[in-house]
Parts: sequence; C-alpha cells; structure tokens
Amino acid sequence: MSTPTFETILYSVEDHIATITLHRPERMNAWTLQMCNDLQAAFDLTDRDDDVRAVIVTGSGRAFCAGADLSGGSQTFGAA
Repeated sequence: MSTPTFETILYSVEDHIATITLHRPERMNAWTLQMCNDLQAAFDLTDRDDDVRAVIVTGSGRAFCAGADLSGGSQTFGAA
C-alpha cells in the first residue's frame, strides 16, 4: 500500500504501528477543518489496513495541539 500525502498531517506505518502526526508546527498544530478531514481519511486507512495493529497520534514541534485555529473567523466551526 502506498503512503498517502495529506495537507495537515503526516502518516506512516512501521512494524504494525500507524503514526499520525499533526503537522502544523508553525501554528502549534491548531485544529482546522482540513485537519479534521485529513484525520478522518487517515483513520479510514488504518481501519482498512489489516497490517495496522495500533495507532499513535502525536504532534510536530513544541505542542500536540493548541486547540481550534481561530484565524478562520466565522468559518472556524463550519461543517467539515
């Protein structure tokens, strides 16, 4: 299975472990709708991959996730 690419996360599988890394370190991995979509797609991949036995979710840089990215204004909490 080829490794997909995402806009806001990194995804890899090694030794039966999927690692999903929130990857917006310049914004302390603040949550966006795109990140939500990327995470849903990554979890769908892990669900379909019988080789994956565990999933680790981590963050790039100095923060796991600073919460919602409010720079989007009224679109911050729009439907994904």
